[in-house]
Amino acid sequence: METEGSFAPESEEEARAAFESAGPTARQVVREAAKAMSFDREEYRERVTSDVVETARNVLFADRLAVRVGTREEFETWTDEHPEYEVTEVGSPNVERVVWHAAPFSKEAVAATYQNEREAAVGTLRRQAFSRLYRPRFESEEENTETEAGDDTESGAEDGVGEADEEIGPGS
Repeated sequence: METEGSFAPESEEEARAAFESAGPTARQVVREAAKAMSFDREEYRERVTSDVVETARNVLFADRLAVRVGTREEFETWTDEHPEYEVTEVGSPNVERVVWHAAPFSKEAVAATYQNEREAAVGTLRRQAFSRLYRPRFESEEENTETEAGDDTESGAEDGVGEADEEIGPGS
């Protein structure tokens, strides 16, 4: 069994802090990609939305997640040793290889099976882990914060993921 990635948050707070800290990096990545594609200011404002930056942040967060890669037998041993985890598995139960990620704070894990395409399975699993284990918690917290504050602005602005930068274009 091997592990790819380094981030295995023990608590929801640790996960949330890492997610929020990915915001400024996501903005910078999107800004530099737009420059490389020679977007002028108008095209940048039109195409680089907060959703684009949010997607980049999601990918940056998910890409760091620690994923175990092993055989079906190793995965079954892990599940036997962790009966407290609710495991969601995608793919065929008849496939020999499995990748999985567990979130200790929620006692949930996601797994994906694969036969030959390890890299694709790891990518799929990271998206599944983010969508099933992390995003619902992050979104519910954002909704609670907005409701408490009576805020009707786009979520994410305070953590570096709100409106796209206006400072781009030739010579920026």
